[in-house]
Amino acid sequence: MRLNVLLLILLLHGAAAVKPPAKWQTLSGEAPVVVARGGFSGIFPDSSQYAYQIAQSTSLKNVVLLCDLQLTKDGGGICQSDLRLDNSTTISSVFPKGQKTYSVNGQPLTGWFSVDFTSDQIYNNVSLIQNIFTRPSVFDGSLPMSMVEDVTGLHPYQFWINVQYSIFFKEHKQDVATYITAASEQMVIDYISSPEIAFLKSLNGKLTRRKTKLIFRFLEVDDVEPSTKQTYKALLNDLSTIKSFASGILVPKSYIWPVNKDQYLDPHTSLVTDVHNLGLEVYASNFANDMPASYNYSFDPTAEYLQFIDNSNFSVDGVLTDFPSTASEAVACLAHNKNNTLPTEGRPLIITHNGASGVFAGCTNLAYQQAAEDGADILDCSVQMSKDGVVFCLDSADLMGHTTAIKTFMPQATVVPEIQKENGIFSFDLTWSEIQSLKPELTTPLSQSGLARNPAAKNQGKFMTLADFLEFAKKSTVAGVLINIENAGYLASKKGLGIVEAVSTALTNASYDRLPKKQVLIQSDDTAVLSAFKKNSGYKRVLYVKETISDAPKPTVDEIKHSADAVNLPRSSIVADSGFFVSAFTGVVDEMHAANISVYVSVLRNEFLAIAFDYFSDPMVELATYVAGVQVDGVVTEFPATLAAYFRSPCSNLNAKLSYSILPVEPGSLLSLVSPEALPPAEAPAPVLAVADIQDPPLPPVADLSDKASVTAAPQTSPPRSGQPAIAVNAALSLLILMLSFIRLSFH
Repeated sequence: MRLNVLLLILLLHGAAAVKPPAKWQTLSGEAPVVVARGGFSGIFPDSSQYAYQIAQSTSLKNVVLLCDLQLTKDGGGICQSDLRLDNSTTISSVFPKGQKTYSVNGQPLTGWFSVDFTSDQIYNNVSLIQNIFTRPSVFDGSLPMSMVEDVTGLHPYQFWINVQYSIFFKEHKQDVATYITAASEQMVIDYISSPEIAFLKSLNGKLTRRKTKLIFRFLEVDDVEPSTKQTYKALLNDLSTIKSFASGILVPKSYIWPVNKDQYLDPHTSLVTDVHNLGLEVYASNFANDMPASYNYSFDPTAEYLQFIDNSNFSVDGVLTDFPSTASEAVACLAHNKNNTLPTEGRPLIITHNGASGVFAGCTNLAYQQAAEDGADILDCSVQMSKDGVVFCLDSADLMGHTTAIKTFMPQATVVPEIQKENGIFSFDLTWSEIQSLKPELTTPLSQSGLARNPAAKNQGKFMTLADFLEFAKKSTVAGVLINIENAGYLASKKGLGIVEAVSTALTNASYDRLPKKQVLIQSDDTAVLSAFKKNSGYKRVLYVKETISDAPKPTVDEIKHSADAVNLPRSSIVADSGFFVSAFTGVVDEMHAANISVYVSVLRNEFLAIAFDYFSDPMVELATYVAGVQVDGVVTEFPATLAAYFRSPCSNLNAKLSYSILPVEPGSLLSLVSPEALPPAEAPAPVLAVADIQDPPLPPVADLSDKASVTAAPQTSPPRSGQPAIAVNAALSLLILMLSFIRLSFH
């Protein structure tokens, strides 16, 4: 089964025609190469068989497999990046007495080292583990360490050996140069890199069977090169001498695009241009999708690769990465496409979630401006109302999470159980003037994990009234707007605020009922709200189903059809996961499509911690899964630029005959590679969406709060909204309560 999955992935990445060659600013003029450091080490244990195989099957066909070479006690070659094997293998438990302390480049280092064990001891007893806690641990202990021959036995298109500690091995009576010279007679070695000048010089003239590129590897600027005792910063100022013993250099990516203390990019250096002018190649290292780089990239790893290979000044000749499939996307699918026209036909809608809220505070003028510039089709406004009846855009009626209200209005915090269980400062308790005195707050759903969004813009932007929002959208290039309405019943009965009427009036005043070229989507979790807009035949009504569901039977779908033209579903209602692995596609999309109901998926985010392992910490792969795999009609996203870049790429069209495509995932493909005993525990299935879950009573009339008695006559609790599976409210009882309320009001 495991082999079949690997073969399937390999076949899916097979190709017919090849994309026309693009002009590159590399030294050779060819596309930069993708170098898989330890294979696909971002998902699988570093240098494991799976890591190398998946790197080959999911990347460009000319992907380079890199082996960090270490030598065993009997002179065997193994691939492992850390000199201390206990950080990435089970060796400490297998050989508990094998710990040693050695001097490595003048510094004491304690651990388990390959020079103390034979090849057989390591290969037959020691297995690999993942040494980065945010990566999957389900493969730990099931894969043996790879010998160099294991990697070359996979017949890689190109093979790269990195030698990090040749001096250390020589001190332990193992000569790496001798090993490589002998190995080069048996296998093809395309690249050899090392941070030790003396080692690279020792290889000159010895590798006669094939022209192997020798690459000098720079470490951090203040580290000392052991041969010359100079810092790498000093060597950087004498690049011409490197040409005498190497054909290129490998540098940390910060040598090229420095990142300042605030995690924003500084201007690029002249390194690539200077090195190219000397006739040397430049390779950049330290790329990983799950290692946050600069806020400039908005957590989109492809944006970072493009900064190095597709800018107007230069392109590096290759990138070393733990996620070679994403680097392959950048090279084959996204480079040279940023000026492509965004297609308008035959693709899902790009729908924002509070504008470009991954970049600026949600629902502000800046978030909406950014979203329009980034290529969004539909701008959304979740409408709230102030105490004095002003309708404005904000994600929640509770101002605590998205504004600075807590600093000023904390004494007015209260609990409104009809809206939320937690304490809140609510918009309907403040005047519009008071709300305007606040600043917006750029938030992130993953702030507790340290993944902040664009902190330089944390409080930038202004709140927009619904009227201003509609005017902005009307003048922009976006195709339309989505107005999200919640808590309409509570606002009407408890606060005397008619949000449905206010939205309808604002749309009419802005002429949206007479603008055929601008789409209007009315979204709510309340079918009664949607029914109120039924008379507006030009508006598309969207039922917001907030809770995760596993199925939508035909009676439920038929009921939805009475009040909605589309549904907005959570990601987990469409693609089910188990233990952060994709386990299955539900049938909900097909069931809705059979009834001619459009399906939108929400909310997609770029942060790797919000993405299942099957997507390789790559938001583009998740997009491809929902767009090409499940075929949704719209994607709700906080990063519309990423989705627009995907649609601008020819790789988003799986019918195009390209050498590489961004493919949807196959549910269960990663889980099928996991040993049964290591599988995550099965989770209980999500509930089925029932008819009762989407039936809502009519909206109550807007209470006249000029008379205090009307407040006491209002119902004490609001009925549950559709889209949230619950026990249905007895409609007849609700009507009776309303009639009694009207009778009481008539006597006052």
